[in-house]
Amino acid sequence: MQLNTTIDIPADAKVLVVDDEPANIALLTRLLQREGFGRITATVDPRDAVDMFRNLQPDIVLLDLMMPHIDGFQLLEAFSRLIGPRSFVPILVLTADVSVTTRRRALSLGAKDFLVKPLDAVETVLRIVNLLETRFLFLELQRLTGDAAISPTSKGAGVS
Repeated sequence: MQLNTTIDIPADAKVLVVDDEPANIALLTRLLQREGFGRITATVDPRDAVDMFRNLQPDIVLLDLMMPHIDGFQLLEAFSRLIGPRSFVPILVLTADVSVTTRRRALSLGAKDFLVKPLDAVETVLRIVNLLETRFLFLELQRLTGDAAISPTSKGAGVS
């Protein structure tokens, strides 16, 4: 088998952004588009996030924690159930909460990285690209070994 060396991370990556502040979504979208990302899906309503995750099957999720109706912690739990133990979809938490308790809780629920708002544009893009590189290497390893993970859409998890 041959290694796939034609992956263009920004162009190939499906990004899901969940943040209740339209200004934050606009900022992240502009930042990602400037770096060549074109497959960005976003919502300001966290109640839509689980269905969007199932339908999009994103390569990365950018997730705010403090939102109305359903907070980011509940979404982390739901996404983790959908992702399952044999797959890897990185979730990058973006929040203004700087407490150690919040950081530890998010990481224990499945977040793969954590950034504090206000965001540094360069650091944000670097972390997103690093997480996506790991995601695409994981997918390539699965392809080479024939070890297909359970699809995120094949599990029935929801948020109530």
